[in-house]
Amino acid sequence: MAIKNKPDFAFGKNNYLLMIVGLVVITTGFVMMSGGGIDDPSRFSNEIFSTRRITLAPIVVTIGFIIEIFAVMQKPKG
Repeated sequence: MAIKNKPDFAFGKNNYLLMIVGLVVITTGFVMMSGGGIDDPSRFSNEIFSTRRITLAPIVVTIGFIIEIFAVMQKPKG
């Protein structure tokens, strides 16, 4: 009689799925923050102060980190 050893993972499938979603949200927030630069250093661009870069993107990144914390803290089913 052979006993099959099932590997014990630290997290369940739902936890890993939530972690991937959190990483996608964090990455999206950092991509939203990028850009706004200008090639000519003698000119100033107000584009770096857009609402998307200084308000919306940090909120998206924070939501991503909250999703990650939730994914780690949630108990796996089973």
